[in-house]
Amino acid sequence: MNIQLPKVRILATGGTIAGQGNSPLQTMGYKAGQLSIAELLSTIPSIENIATISGEQFANLPSSDLTPTHWLKLAKRINTMFTEENDLDGLVITHGTDTLEESAYFLNLVVKTEKPVVLVGAMRPATALSSDGPMNLVNAIRVAASKHAVGLGVLVVMNDEIYASRDVTKTNANRLDTFGALDFGTVGTIDNGNPEIYYRPTRRHTVHTAFDITLLQELPRVDIVLGYVGADEVLVTALLGAGAKGIILAGTGAGHISPPAERVLREAYQKGTVIVRGSRTGTGRILPQLPHDFIAADNLSPQKARVLLMLALTLTQDPAKIQEMFFTY
Repeated sequence: MNIQLPKVRILATGGTIAGQGNSPLQTMGYKAGQLSIAELLSTIPSIENIATISGEQFANLPSSDLTPTHWLKLAKRINTMFTEENDLDGLVITHGTDTLEESAYFLNLVVKTEKPVVLVGAMRPATALSSDGPMNLVNAIRVAASKHAVGLGVLVVMNDEIYASRDVTKTNANRLDTFGALDFGTVGTIDNGNPEIYYRPTRRHTVHTAFDITLLQELPRVDIVLGYVGADEVLVTALLGAGAKGIILAGTGAGHISPPAERVLREAYQKGTVIVRGSRTGTGRILPQLPHDFIAADNLSPQKARVLLMLALTLTQDPAKIQEMFFTY
């Protein structure tokens, strides 16, 4: 009896997983985004036993080279793909790790499918001794092919672990176990090739969001300001002059910044620029501190708060409505 395998598409965007170094011992200073998706798949033995695989080269770049324009094009391609191919069971996106968490969260808010969409990368280039890329890719395919991953939103698979895209972050510049969800932990794990899901994210995502990028050609400019000792108004003033529609405060502690910068941010907020108060610490919730205070980022990192605010601004500039989005998504 023939068993029909799940159909999984792989969209390749580049990154370390497609990187090349000068020797098997080189794990830093390599060139990212060098190998094609066909070359990556050729390194995986017996992959045809896991799923029916097809590959597509969307880009071949270090993830630090990606822009919001790439995000929009990628999301539109994904939505078209799932609309036109009803028999597609899941999607894997190979991606550089530097900005993987941002791309994953953006897609989590705008991709309109409940089928598994999984982002995956590597911390060692494909040419390195004990590269983590091939096994990460195999595990991502297994998750994308799993019925248990349906309805979980966009996921990240790295180092035998499955993460919700809203929660995951890169925590170390070099180590294989760099990805983690510091507040909530993993959604599940992959052991001996078997994905196991332990909890389901509750914040709205994918088909349950209000965001429609079908006609969008660009996203509003949103920038991040870091809180640190002696921060003044210079950077905030420059960003406002550059046309920022919103600013994320990556503040110290529970979202603080020195008085000169706070003053200019508050003046901008009163004039209509949307300001979101977040924390540079990486964990913990930020809640509204005073009546008419800045929008609170909840527990989103500054980089993910930026993603949500960019999308929120395509719908409204009303602070109350945007605050509700931060507690919804």
